[in-house]
Order: sequence, then C-alpha cells, then structure tokens
Amino acid sequence: MLNKQFNKSLRSLFALLVLVIGGGLAIGSGPVQANDQQSSQQQAQAQTSDADLWRAIKAGEAGYTTAEGVETGVLINVAGNQGKEIRNKYLTPVMALTVVGVFGAFLIFYLVNGPSKLSHGFSGKMVARWSKADIWIHWMMAVSCIALMFTGLTIMLGKHIIQPFVEPSQIPSLWAPLIYGSKTIHDWVGPLFILSWAVCVVKWMPQQTFKMYDLKWFLVVGGYINFGPFKGKHPDSGFANAGEKMWFWTLTLFGLFISVSGMMLVLPGLDLPREASMAALLIHAISAIILIAFTIVHIWMATALSEGGMESMVSGYCDENWAIQHHNLWYDDIKANGSLRYKN
Repeated sequence: MLNKQFNKSLRSLFALLVLVIGGGLAIGSGPVQANDQQSSQQQAQAQTSDADLWRAIKAGEAGYTTAEGVETGVLINVAGNQGKEIRNKYLTPVMALTVVGVFGAFLIFYLVNGPSKLSHGFSGKMVARWSKADIWIHWMMAVSCIALMFTGLTIMLGKHIIQPFVEPSQIPSLWAPLIYGSKTIHDWVGPLFILSWAVCVVKWMPQQTFKMYDLKWFLVVGGYINFGPFKGKHPDSGFANAGEKMWFWTLTLFGLFISVSGMMLVLPGLDLPREASMAALLIHAISAIILIAFTIVHIWMATALSEGGMESMVSGYCDENWAIQHHNLWYDDIKANGSLRYKN
C-alpha cells in the first residue's frame, strides 16, 4: 500500500516537472523564433535593396557624387555600352566587307572588261582643264583622305587583322606604337582634310549641278563597258560627268558629317555627354564606310578604268580626244566661247 502511494506521488512529481520544463521551453522559444524571423526579414530586405541598387546602376540611373563634370553620377552608361556593341557587332564587319567587296568587285570588272580605251587614240594635243590651285587642293584632300582611311581602318580593324599576327611574334611591342601612331596621325591629319574639303566644296560646287543628260550616263554606265550593247556608248557629259557629280555630293554630305563628328570626338573642351559622344562615333564610322567605298570607286574610275584620265590631275591638261570622248559638252563650250587653251 505504501509503495503504491509512493509510486503514484513519484509519477505526479515527474509529470509536474515535465509540464514546468515544457512550459519554460515554450516561453523561451517565442522570442527566439521572433528574433530569427526578424533577422530573416532584414536579410531579405537587404538582398532586395542590393538587387534594386544594381538594377538601377545597370539601367544607367544617376546617383550622388561630389565629383564635378558631365554624368559623373552615372556608374554604367547604357548608351555607351549599346553604341560599342553596335560598332563592334555591325559597323566593324561592314567596314571590312566594304573595303574587300568594293575593291574586289572593281578588280574583277577590270580583269574582265579592261580599261575604257580612247576610240581615236591619243591626239598628242593637250587641253587645259584644271588650274594649279585646283591640283593642289585636290591632292591635299586626296593625300589626307587616304591617310585618314588607312589609319581609321587600322583603328577599327587592326585588333582583328593585325594584332593577332603581331603579338604572338617576336616583336609583341609593335602593336601598341602602331595603334597609338595611327590615332595620332588620324587626329592631326583631320584638320588638313577638313580645310581642303571645305575649299573643294565651295570652289567646285558650281560645276556639279545635275542635268537631264546625266541620267543617260548612268544608263550606259558612263561608256566604260567594252562588250555587249553598251560597247562604244559615250554619253554626253559636261565638265564633270554624272559619276563625278555623285562622288562630289557624297563627299560634300558625308564629309560634313565626318568632319563635325570628328571634331566632337577630338576636342576635349566640348565636355559632351556620353550619348552625344557615342552618337558622334557611330556617325563618324558610318560616314567613313560610305566615303571609303566611294573613294575606292573614284580611284579605280580615274586611273585604271579610264585611259588618259589621270593625266589631267597631274599636269592640269588632258588629251583633246579624251576631252571629246568623256566630256564632250564641256569641250564644245570652251571651243565655242574661245577659252580653249592648248599646252605649249
């Protein structure tokens, strides 16, 4: 009997102890769980805040800084990255294709067609066509244009075409001075091109207006084709033929674009926003692609494809038969008004 009562008391005491310990644990775990939950919420808020911050930075939003200048509060410029992607992904390969494609097409045409020969051969009588001033202006622009073309192509395409072959060689230090020299020459030759371009535009513009007879020049490809129904077709042309006029107005328009954009890129005092600088860079590259294509065409047409055509821009005189065949309306005018002059 006594043992049963003792065992019963012992079980009651044990049950009471379990209730006390369980209650204490329940009371103590409440603040701990609350603290853990609060800490988790704070960490989540911190992570969300960091994500929002970097999302805003990547979107190009400006923050606060004590630095002074244009767009100093912007860590990542979206327009700059997008412009760089357009240049590298599209404009660089287009420039390479333009050089290779246009040059290759005219090379094939020359090998198949040959040059445009003078129907009656050279007369031996040289007619005055260009003044000394015209020749100087032309070659100033030509030399500066070619220098800008080669240095510009080195800057745009050099890392794809030149650098891979230079750096693994025994002269890895060649690439740095090459690209730096190209950039320096490009910057300093630019003003010479702009000056000669402006003089050429003003001086030659009166002779570059399109006439109705210029349409026929395009229809028969200027009389340069030596086979088929176009053979021997020499269309009417004034002082400048339709092809030269198209080259002149292309040079006028895109020469303006490339000159203005080039000054925007070179002059540090302008302190332009990144969007304006990137727009200038893209306009500069697009204008360069167009001018490079037309320059290649102009050089082919004036030299290899036209027998006797180069002479007039070297001495200022052209053969009389060349004038009659390629610029007959101009020759008729100077003969009628008495301004025809022969070389002594």
